[in-house]
Amino acid sequence: MGIVLPLYHLSLFLLSFSFDYVGHRHFVSADETLIQLQCHNAEVPSTCIQCVKSDPRGQSADKVAIAGIVISCLSNHARSLSGNMTALASAMLDKDVKWALQSCGKGFSEAKTDLAKATNMLKNKDYDETNSLVSKALQKEVDCQKNVWDYRALVPDFVIYDMRVYQELSDAAMRIIDRF
Repeated sequence: MGIVLPLYHLSLFLLSFSFDYVGHRHFVSADETLIQLQCHNAEVPSTCIQCVKSDPRGQSADKVAIAGIVISCLSNHARSLSGNMTALASAMLDKDVKWALQSCGKGFSEAKTDLAKATNMLKNKDYDETNSLVSKALQKEVDCQKNVWDYRALVPDFVIYDMRVYQELSDAAMRIIDRF
């Protein structure tokens, strides 16, 4: 008795062989061992691993590219946090809360600039300056936490979560780069 496949699945099955037959490159995932090795020293390796695996460049990344991917994830979180803090600030009537959230928004915006510079330094193989800029960007989050600590009940859980991920990715990036 044979296996019955719907025409759609049969077509996909045959196409997968035709790509191989006509000499197209196989899509190769990144070396799982390399990702694990680069992320294992992070405080929360799972955050680092998830970041690298979520980026299409991760499929063929070397250790420097993995660091670049983590910085890219970090920059995306800085952009998101900057927007969220600015939006929250605009909705606040209390001037102290508004100021704290505006400071956070501005800090994360500055962090994006620092992370863009860090990416350039990484490309130029200036790893000490890369780490310095990632550390400077992390300080923006630390300052934000201090500013909003008394008002944290007014900050949505997803923003608090994004701040924690930002810290974890910062830690991962710095630890990866330290080993170059």
